[in-house]
Amino acid sequence: MLNSTDSFETRASEVEDLPSIDEISALIGTIYDCALDPGLWESMLAGIKQMLRAHNASLTMIDLVGGRASLIKTIGIAPYWLERFQLYGEEMASWERLPALRDMPIDEPQVFSRHLTAEIQSQSPMLKEWGEPQGIVDSIGLTLINSPTRQAHLGLNRHRDAGIYTDREVTIGRILVPHIRRAVTISDLLDMKTVEQQALGATLDSVTAGIVIVAGEGRIMHANETAQRMLDAGSPILSSGGCLATADSRISEELRKAIAMAQEDETQLPEAGLGVPLGKADGIAAIAHILPLARGQRRTRLVPQATAAVFVALDATPLPTDLGAVARMFGLTPAEIRQLEQLIGGATLRKAAAALQVSEATARTHREHIFAKMGVSRQSDLVALVRRLVPPVRRPNGR
Repeated sequence: MLNSTDSFETRASEVEDLPSIDEISALIGTIYDCALDPGLWESMLAGIKQMLRAHNASLTMIDLVGGRASLIKTIGIAPYWLERFQLYGEEMASWERLPALRDMPIDEPQVFSRHLTAEIQSQSPMLKEWGEPQGIVDSIGLTLINSPTRQAHLGLNRHRDAGIYTDREVTIGRILVPHIRRAVTISDLLDMKTVEQQALGATLDSVTAGIVIVAGEGRIMHANETAQRMLDAGSPILSSGGCLATADSRISEELRKAIAMAQEDETQLPEAGLGVPLGKADGIAAIAHILPLARGQRRTRLVPQATAAVFVALDATPLPTDLGAVARMFGLTPAEIRQLEQLIGGATLRKAAAALQVSEATARTHREHIFAKMGVSRQSDLVALVRRLVPPVRRPNGR
């Protein structure tokens, strides 16, 4: 992942014909504007389509249990092909269970020409019946939701005139996907079509998540009602000299760095991940998600001179999209994270073991370690805890 100007320049010297830093920054700015105005997602899709030289682009939801696929938002796909897309849901769901795709890191782009075997590519009904008639020779998918029961991708199909995807497009995808996931996560927390400055207080007070608007150094400029109750209680956030902090100095420092990074260069992301684990409030764990506000036409209207909006999630929500911050908070190992994904998806111990290709004894050991680390004794309690930590990804067009 490219987290700084220097690393971008280093990668640009290794991969030919990458967009300029200004072009990447402008597109990331559009992505974050979408968090406040979902009506901009189509413009965002058009920007990514152009940058990756794709034939069309789509946001796709795949039900891994029911074998259904639906196009949430598209650009460049004719109505006839939109209607026929759902015929291939079961096949697409089977692809997501392939080890080559299933075990990939969430921020790694999935490229059909690289990650689907030659046998699958030659025999696939979708590729033969849906892709070939449109002249599509390759597809790249950026994962937005990754759970045992559903997958959501931003997909971009490549026309034969442009050839298959190269390292250039994979590199761009790695840069963009975490920003997209962060934007749609925050968009879901807001649960509104747009934020206007003149209605700021009433709008933010209607949101169940705690929201704190901060300036430089984390100086608190505005807190909605939920966040103000947290600040008054001193948990999981508090005001220290008028600046946003927590009871743990280490977490406060991590939060401060994440806010400073949002102010200095919104194209960067904290090395530790998108969410900042805040600890627990009355036994309920909380995580902060940070939306940069210093740039962007939509975002600078929110509050002049604001650096970032800090969203504190601890209410009960549907299943999360990314367990990275949860894993960091409780010190879970990679094997335990995979087991956790199965458990919150409702899998029994036997099914989890089969899905992970481990023995039931190993799965049981992982489960016991997860229960001990996260302070629960039942799977239902585990699911309830995880649902409080990380918001889901809502369909970006607001439906």
